[in-house]
Amino acid sequence: MRMPVFATGFTMGLSLIVAIGAQNAFVLRQGLRNEHVLAVCLACALSDALLILIGVTAFGRIAAVLPWLDPAMRYGGAAFLIWYGIRSARSAISGTGALSVDGGQAASLRTTLLTCLALTWLNPHVYLDTVVLLGTLSTRFPGAETVFAAGAMCASLVFFFALGFGAKRLRPIFARPTAWRILEGLIALVMVLIALQLLRGG
Repeated sequence: MRMPVFATGFTMGLSLIVAIGAQNAFVLRQGLRNEHVLAVCLACALSDALLILIGVTAFGRIAAVLPWLDPAMRYGGAAFLIWYGIRSARSAISGTGALSVDGGQAASLRTTLLTCLALTWLNPHVYLDTVVLLGTLSTRFPGAETVFAAGAMCASLVFFFALGFGAKRLRPIFARPTAWRILEGLIALVMVLIALQLLRGG
């Protein structure tokens, strides 16, 4: 029972985290520039772990007091994910952007961490992903919520460190707009699949 739950948490966590956003683009950029990569990856992974823990431990209790909250969050989250998937699909079809990392003076560790934390904690989407969506999904596994959370936390840790330290290998790929378009298309598919799972009630 525990391994399937852990695997589900890992898969769901990874599916949500991999979506391109300001935080991931920042981690990728720092990795490509080889600037404070360890600190940035740790800051992102620990922030996600804290938010996931809050979602898994608190969301179920709140939902028990407010029984309407779970379906409201499920349908609201599904609507957001479908909207996000459509946006990613449009970007995949018509996007022309490419990653730009050259130029500029290296920032200090303090400035880099403050920027990283701002991109994480001031982004409302991170609360939907970690606290609401993962918190809601964890309620499907009564008594094994912490196992689900551990899987999601591991997904965050693996993703950010792979993105940050593997970024140099991606430089030639993400210098081309086509790579971003393909990735956006995959993101669109994943978001819609998760939305459908939420609409089915898990």
